[in-house]
Amino acid sequence: MRRPDPKTKNKIITAAWRLFYEQGYDNTTVEDIVYESGTSKGSFYHYFDGKDALLGTLATLFDEKYKELIPELSTIDGCFDRLVFLNSELFGMIERSISIDLLSKLLSSQLVVKGERHLLDRGRLYFKLLERTVREGQERGELTSRVSSGEIVKAYALCERAFMYDWCLSSGEYSLCAYATPIFRAFLSTYLAEKY
Repeated sequence: MRRPDPKTKNKIITAAWRLFYEQGYDNTTVEDIVYESGTSKGSFYHYFDGKDALLGTLATLFDEKYKELIPELSTIDGCFDRLVFLNSELFGMIERSISIDLLSKLLSSQLVVKGERHLLDRGRLYFKLLERTVREGQERGELTSRVSSGEIVKAYALCERAFMYDWCLSSGEYSLCAYATPIFRAFLSTYLAEKY
């Protein structure tokens, strides 16, 4: 039995989403993904039943983006600003590299899937990073302690999903990042400690 190799799986996911964006989901074949990722068909089918199974992996792509941001995140002083930065970077990435049709497919698939909903998986780097940032903000007295860190993270994630759904419903008629940032800042300010 073949041992799981996260690097191979991530290569397949990254290549697939790049191709989905460049040539469209319907025009991308498994063969295209295998070629672009530099892997094999056997590797592809070891991790995925088919192309449709990749729709649930966008959360993995998001987490890869968060992993890239960790070094830069540590240079930002305030936890409030770190949370705004994470949101802005994610939404910027979505605008630059995820088509609205593809994001719509992912979001709608999460509504009907039986079993794991990847966007809600609390084991993701996304949730761990948010939880760590919020807790640090509470320990430093920057964010309120009247609300648990878990509740703040839950509200943060809910707010992000709401923006993504609306952006898809509106067919991208506005810049997701530019529109969301001031509203997101106002939303997060409700969790600032009183002295801020």
